[in-house]
Amino acid sequence: MKNLLALAVFALLCAGCAGQHAYPAQANLAGFPPGYKQGYADGCNSARSVLGSTKNAKRFKSDPRYAQGWRDGADVCGKRGGRLN
Repeated sequence: MKNLLALAVFALLCAGCAGQHAYPAQANLAGFPPGYKQGYADGCNSARSVLGSTKNAKRFKSDPRYAQGWRDGADVCGKRGGRLN
């Protein structure tokens, strides 16, 4: 029973981290434009992912705010033991 409860708690924690906009807890992105926020989320998720990058390559090339957000998110989240792709 303890193992089942521990597994359920672990699954809930993982599900909470799997959202599309999984920013680090201390990232305050209030006031940043939407393109930067989406880029930050994608960069952070890419740094943490074992499956590969979530970078929108077309948008990265055409939207400087998205590109800067992606680089910042990848850098910040990559320093926390994530993986950069």
